[in-house]
Amino acid sequence: MSRLTIYLGVLLLSFVSCNQETKQAENTKSVKNDNLVDLVNPLMGTDSDYSLSNGNTYPAIATPWAMNFWTPQTAKMGDGWTYAYDAKKIRGIKQTHQPSPWINDYAAFSLMAVTGDLKFQEDERASWFSHKAETVKPYHYSVYLADYDVKAEVAPTERAAHFKFTFPEAEQSYILLDAFFKGSMVKIIPEERKIIGYCRNNSGGVPENFNNYFVAEFDHDFEITNTWHDDWKLQKNVKNSEGNHVGAIIGFKTNRGDVVHVKVASSFISPEQAQLNLDREIGEDSFEDTKDKAKQAWNKELNRIEIEDDNSDHIRTFYSCLYRVLLFPRKFYEFDVNNNIVHYSPYNGKVLSGYMFTDNGFWDTFRAVFPFFNMMYPELNSHIMEGLANTYKESGWLPEWASPGHRDCMIGSNSAPIIVDAFLKGNVKEKDVDVLFEAILKNATVEDGRPVNSVGRAGLDYYNTLGYVPNNVDIKENAARTLEYAYADFTISEMAKKLGKQELAEKFEKQSLNYNHLFDPSTGLMRGKNEDGSFQYPFNPLKWGDAFTEGNSLHYTWSVFHDVQGLVNLMGGNDAFISKLDGVFTMPPKFDDSYYGHTIHEIREMQVVNMGNYAHGNQPIQHMIYLYNFAGAPYKTQERIREVLTKLYSAKPDGYCGDEDNGQTSAWYVFSSLGFYPVTPGINQYVIGSPLFKKATLHLENGNTFEIHSENNSRGNFYIQSVDLNEAVYNNTYLNYETVQNGGVLKFNLTNTANTEWGSKLENAPYSLNNSIKK
Repeated sequence: MSRLTIYLGVLLLSFVSCNQETKQAENTKSVKNDNLVDLVNPLMGTDSDYSLSNGNTYPAIATPWAMNFWTPQTAKMGDGWTYAYDAKKIRGIKQTHQPSPWINDYAAFSLMAVTGDLKFQEDERASWFSHKAETVKPYHYSVYLADYDVKAEVAPTERAAHFKFTFPEAEQSYILLDAFFKGSMVKIIPEERKIIGYCRNNSGGVPENFNNYFVAEFDHDFEITNTWHDDWKLQKNVKNSEGNHVGAIIGFKTNRGDVVHVKVASSFISPEQAQLNLDREIGEDSFEDTKDKAKQAWNKELNRIEIEDDNSDHIRTFYSCLYRVLLFPRKFYEFDVNNNIVHYSPYNGKVLSGYMFTDNGFWDTFRAVFPFFNMMYPELNSHIMEGLANTYKESGWLPEWASPGHRDCMIGSNSAPIIVDAFLKGNVKEKDVDVLFEAILKNATVEDGRPVNSVGRAGLDYYNTLGYVPNNVDIKENAARTLEYAYADFTISEMAKKLGKQELAEKFEKQSLNYNHLFDPSTGLMRGKNEDGSFQYPFNPLKWGDAFTEGNSLHYTWSVFHDVQGLVNLMGGNDAFISKLDGVFTMPPKFDDSYYGHTIHEIREMQVVNMGNYAHGNQPIQHMIYLYNFAGAPYKTQERIREVLTKLYSAKPDGYCGDEDNGQTSAWYVFSSLGFYPVTPGINQYVIGSPLFKKATLHLENGNTFEIHSENNSRGNFYIQSVDLNEAVYNNTYLNYETVQNGGVLKFNLTNTANTEWGSKLENAPYSLNNSIKK
């Protein structure tokens, strides 16, 4: 087959024969990138459940970084696994803000259509459906509700959505608005063809006055107006209802093919703001207008990276992953009547000016999502940084897991690398610099007053006194905390240097070497340490949890992002380091799950993919493959990268190998398929792997383009024979941030035989603090 550019990738989805593909391509060359979004499969990762995650995603029908998403709901209200690919029935299409099934949802409500006898309770109203009669695009969802002979569709905007229901001939047709539990209100206004109300459901992290105000406008008169009250109590001809769980029912007689449109918007600020959001974002637009605008919004962003290759499956996987990277963090701000940016604060309950973003776990996303924003979306990231400054001003602390306010989930002090990486790359506005630096210093120096345990640093006083968080002082995941705090200290030092605060820079650089306290020479691994300086005993490197977070010592030992050379030295040099890396892949997938008392899904996901103890389905080890570059064996990185890219990812419902987690597992794929990865956010380097595609073009925000070519790239050709950068021989195993931003051409020559000499010298290795200190 001849080499196909991305537009042929689109055509492969619709045409079978090569002749048909060629003929159609000739007709579409001029609009080759208008349909990139149609390569995206929002169902990627939805074949998941509590016991095994193939992504733990739901199909997000949304625009990039939107305040509201919409998704079909197969699960019961309150179930974090809101959409399961193997489910048979749909209960409605709901507005969702869920970042993860483990964090669950907030401010959700749903619409559903039924015909015939009225069924409004969620189990009774659920309709059989089939994926054969389901269309799932980021900008459009359509499903046939078989029990009611109704076609239900939705198209999104940032804060609103346009529904389209196509009914059969029926004496009684209904549209239900379920305002969900934990506090809700509905009011039907027939003369305005409108339902207004609010919902308060949440899973934590909200002030007392939290409300999601909604407005739904119909293009049909109401012949029936009912509501329900708590315990599904039907209230016929009652237009108002307020309680724990209420909803609205409007109905009418329909002829076959009758279409009812519903325009819906919401606001965290006020009912008036919800109406303003609706008028602004949809107004008089038709359903097709809304759908087309959402499609254009996605194509605009997806076109920032153009892929050329002859493997359409890989192309679909790339854009499906990129779609996930561009969903979170969520815009949690609105535009007031004067078009000023304002937000309801999920921290103090006030309506304030400025940006706010939410629904993000930094333990996951500091690794690759935010470095991707710094590379491709610096302006957006400056807004996110302003949002972090506002969070600090409104709550007194930086978030580590926000949804929508502070949530007690995961560990670390990973707001620091996110802020520092943005600052060092010029993506923090001057007015926010001092506030953010004050905030990350507070995290590193103040333990009292933290709103939840995940915010700030649990065990900080021990860490600052001993240089580590002890294992025997009832602070869980202590070794993982120590390693992550040490890396955060490194990033604080880098920001202090840039700000000219030399004393602070030296202090935190010294603290960043605290990882040394946990290294056990007898095992060559990181190990929990007790308050008296003795190592945790007994020690099983295969034991998940305990001193570590959702992993074991084999996974967390490599979490010395800033000083890999220091870790190499501790292990006894390159050969010992490489041997230890190899061992993780070559050993059986044995594990000890005694800490949890059962086999958690992260363990099972490691076990089933036949890659030894390499647990790519969880974040702590995702950078590990790139560490061969630091020890003079980049060819080993190249072979492992290609294996993970082609074995563990696909644009299918089971297309991930673990939790997708706010774009992080997707961002790993996006970066790695391009040929490099940000092992150490907070410095200006990406570590080189092996590109998946024959050509990729990055359209940078500054107007420059950076092209990545890989000659002779094929299924078996993934080893780097040589590299040219802007037509000059290039032997370094890293790529500078400035090199990408300045634009240019990076050309890989790939082969099927490892070149053990390329990039093997110490001078070609990526940054390590240890080497920097020596210099």
